[in-house]
Amino acid sequence: MARSALLNVMVQAALKAGKSLSRDFGEVQNLQVSVKGPADFVSQADRRAERVIREELLKARPTYGFLGEESDEIKGTDGAHRWIVDPLDGTTNFLHGIPLFAVSIALERNGEIVAGVVFNPATDELYTAEKGSGAFLNDRRLRVAARKVLSDAVVGCGVPHLGRRNHGAFLIELRHVMGEVAGVRRLGSAALDLAYVAAGRFDGFWENHLNAWDIAAGLLLIREAGGYATDWDGGATSIESGAVVAGNEYIHKALTEVIKRPVPTK
Repeated sequence: MARSALLNVMVQAALKAGKSLSRDFGEVQNLQVSVKGPADFVSQADRRAERVIREELLKARPTYGFLGEESDEIKGTDGAHRWIVDPLDGTTNFLHGIPLFAVSIALERNGEIVAGVVFNPATDELYTAEKGSGAFLNDRRLRVAARKVLSDAVVGCGVPHLGRRNHGAFLIELRHVMGEVAGVRRLGSAALDLAYVAAGRFDGFWENHLNAWDIAAGLLLIREAGGYATDWDGGATSIESGAVVAGNEYIHKALTEVIKRPVPTK
């Protein structure tokens, strides 16, 4: 596959950060036996990966803005472009030695995501997409799954945990979805969840209260793989709303209807 100069910059930044995370992941697995635990170490690994990415991206395009999870936003001087970065999506997995985490980098141009990279260094899977040029896993072109009914579908989701709100609302959504699908999965990384939809591994996905850096690259992956990724009202404003529902045309529509189903009254 041919990549633009900008996408090559993003890929190199993701790969370089991935090498740093791979080294730290090996260490964090050893730290599991420590009484203190590896939490502080992982926090340092997260910030270190973001520094690597920020330096690589801003060296290549110094006028672009930068929004990352671990640092203050940098306003770009060109006014049109912004990098949106999560250096370690799936921190809890990383902390526990679970190899489901990713570097996520997106490029926004005039409010629209035009390029995205999601890289899992533990599995060496590199997902890339550019607007109008398709989505790829390493060098393989991606298409969303073709299943048309929820009863055949496996869907991903995010589960609110300690410190997150709306546990009750999620349990209602989950109860509705569980009664309609073949399976529900929770990876612990929204970036990978969305990449799995683009790759046809998941038929659909839904989650609420996400941040821009969690989903920016993944949204483009799905759209370039022929799928739909919107907010819960069908608008393309998921980055602002933090709510995402995704799948092919049929699963997206059906899943949206299920998660918005009214709570039955007694």
